[in-house]
Amino acid sequence: MSILTTFVSQIMTLSLNQIKAPISSELDVFEKKFRESMKSRVALLDVIMNYIVKRKGKQMRPIFVLLSARLFGPITDRTYRGAALVELLHTATLVHDDVVDVSHTRRGFFSINALWKNKIAVLVGDYLLSKGLLLALKNGDYDLLTLLSEAVEAMSEGELLQLEKARRLDITEEIYFDIIGKKTASLIASCCAIGASASGADVYQVNRMHEFGMKAGIAFQIKDDLFDYGSDDIGKPLAIDIKERKMTLPLIYSLNNEGYREKRKVMSIIKNNNNDKQKVAYVLDFVKNSGGIEYANKKMLDYQKASTDILATLNKPDESVYLQNLVNFVVERKH
Repeated sequence: MSILTTFVSQIMTLSLNQIKAPISSELDVFEKKFRESMKSRVALLDVIMNYIVKRKGKQMRPIFVLLSARLFGPITDRTYRGAALVELLHTATLVHDDVVDVSHTRRGFFSINALWKNKIAVLVGDYLLSKGLLLALKNGDYDLLTLLSEAVEAMSEGELLQLEKARRLDITEEIYFDIIGKKTASLIASCCAIGASASGADVYQVNRMHEFGMKAGIAFQIKDDLFDYGSDDIGKPLAIDIKERKMTLPLIYSLNNEGYREKRKVMSIIKNNNNDKQKVAYVLDFVKNSGGIEYANKKMLDYQKASTDILATLNKPDESVYLQNLVNFVVERKH
């Protein structure tokens, strides 16, 4: 076991505010620049942009960008542009997702489509995407734009692959990891690679940071999937994945390790009775009793360790510890 791995394994999980502390001033600068990048001379757009800024989330992706940049040099205007580029794209996808999912809330607030209807929401998502593209192109940040464009391509493929497989419920573990690698991890990977590239890292280092982000992003998504089987107030309705016929790792493992009759019964519930509370509760119990939770948790920790091992190869223990704290938070968060 490497010195870095041994050291960070002994670190107690920090709160998100503690993790942000080393870059708190940089995050303040980022927020100002991000607001500036969203401005519009169209009054309606400006109102909506202000609404989006006020309901910001945990800012996980900008944090990944800034902490990754610190590994290889000082945080500069190029770093802030990279973080803004990621956040503009991420926000655009959330706005569009709410339209596709017919969702009327986001992070405890009304969604854009709930307040301004679908047509405006789609146009707002397009506007955010265009602002990101222009921000990169006007400043010649072609390497950052390339990294993010590859993530957008992967995210689109992952969403469509999940939709295709959800109809037949034939997702294997291999396909599951392909989907979450594309849908979730690709964007976190691009954050880490963009941060590194913005600070002048070489190709090898950028690739290693991309790989680190993929491992951390997969751990992030498995944690999200595990919330579906929790009992605490986690900000996500219990069993929402089952109700939406999403085949996540705990369920996939359980189905693969049960007999034909039980598997057929559970599949039937997911296909035909996924809004029946009692039958959905039966599926939740089935997964818990079949070892699906323990298996998924172990896989998540495996990916957490894999991300730690990649950081160790960069030989930057003083700065790497901040990213490891962030990954620890990702897998141990309560919501």
